[in-house]
Amino acid sequence: MTETKNTQMVEGLKPTASLFEERWDIFKRNHLAYFSFIFLMVLFIFAIIGKILTRWVVLFDPKLVRLPEKFLPPLTPFTSKIIPTEEAPMFNMYILGTDELGRDLFARMLEGTSVSLTVGFIAVSISIFLGILFGGTAGYYGKLRWGFLTIDTIIMRFVDIMLCFPTFFLILTVVALLPPSIYNIMIIIGLTSWMGTARFVRAEFLSLRELDYVTAARSQAIPEWRIILIHMVPNAIAPVLVSATIGVATAILTESSLSFLGFGVQPPDATWGNILSDGKQFIFDAPWITFIPGFSILFVVLAFNLCGEGMREAFNPKLKEGV
Repeated sequence: MTETKNTQMVEGLKPTASLFEERWDIFKRNHLAYFSFIFLMVLFIFAIIGKILTRWVVLFDPKLVRLPEKFLPPLTPFTSKIIPTEEAPMFNMYILGTDELGRDLFARMLEGTSVSLTVGFIAVSISIFLGILFGGTAGYYGKLRWGFLTIDTIIMRFVDIMLCFPTFFLILTVVALLPPSIYNIMIIIGLTSWMGTARFVRAEFLSLRELDYVTAARSQAIPEWRIILIHMVPNAIAPVLVSATIGVATAILTESSLSFLGFGVQPPDATWGNILSDGKQFIFDAPWITFIPGFSILFVVLAFNLCGEGMREAFNPKLKEGV
């Protein structure tokens, strides 16, 4: 493989590269997207470590109340003579300060990172599944008739009806009727955010079903489910991945908004939204309680959006060299 590339370079030809290598090279040229990708990878590691250290091997306890230590600013050393030493924070320092109950804000942000990212990814997984299901059905079986309407017409008019509802207020209404739970939040966000993915998948399937390799697969009596899952879905997945990346940011923002309003994940479980909500009434006395989760939401949502835009450029065939 190396000799082939060297020969091509000597002869003035462009070395052959796999499709992934081409896309990755285009993605890395977008420095903002590449930096956002690295930032998100670090954040995922931080979330996994936070889950371990706040739930299973409890070195940072986000629920421990230390009332004598409330409203301490970031980087305050632990010097209390009242609180037992076994309740001292890790490193004997409040890295991000404490809140109105004396809880370690760094421990709560650790827990909130894993919760917020979990909500975002599971909600987007639900929306992708539904989007591929409805969009693939409309794109592949769209010409079939059910009564005087085609399958494509029925599904896409249902998508249009769903898009008519203000999504956040629809989520807010449903959440208000159900008991507050992290599982309800994930399911509701997923069930109300699949319409864009369905449109992407339908558009891809409408073009793919007319291509030669799909026609050849049909002529060989390959089952339709194999044609859809093995031959068509992998070729239609690029715009779905871009949509999913941006969708994670939207889901995190929605969950944070619900938690801020008191309809999301309930205390004592911590998310960025309810930490922000707890701090809003102390914004002048302890501004770090508001600013730390607020800027965390800002940077993470911005990173997901920049990464999604970079992926959109990388998967756009018009941006390939020589076109």
